[in-house]
Amino acid sequence: MKSYQRFEAKLSRLQYLNRHKEVGSANGRAAQRKIARLHRKVANIRQDALHKLTTYLAKNHGTIVIEDLNVRGMLANHKLAKSIADQGFYEFRRQLKYKCQWYGSELVVVDRFFPSSKTCCRCGHVQDMPLNLRTYDCPDCGLSIDRDLNASINLRNAVGSTVNACG
Repeated sequence: MKSYQRFEAKLSRLQYLNRHKEVGSANGRAAQRKIARLHRKVANIRQDALHKLTTYLAKNHGTIVIEDLNVRGMLANHKLAKSIADQGFYEFRRQLKYKCQWYGSELVVVDRFFPSSKTCCRCGHVQDMPLNLRTYDCPDCGLSIDRDLNASINLRNAVGSTVNACG
């Protein structure tokens, strides 16, 4: 769902061409309309994808577990900020909340300080994990698992699921 990234070059080109237009002229207004149309298109694509995803999740899953993320802190990382802003985390959570009520699903929001990706899903060992490491390697039990899969298993186990296993 990289709606902004798909149109970033086109938007940049339109804004580049608009920079020397005279403010208030017919050409300036036309260029502004093109830019606004492209922004609207990106917003509509993002909104459509979010609605489809949240509806699917709420309709087809009894319990949905998400993390309460510190989005403001994540946006401070200049290398990731554009991608994070393009995802619309708040809107995803907002839609998921009301759609879970509509379709009778349960939405569980895990605390932002829960170490989901730092904890071994098999033995519970906690270790620091920088973002560039994509595989969790446990020194205690020897488990080697994808970082995101490990985090999702830990989130599932955090809500007291009867299944307490990891791949």
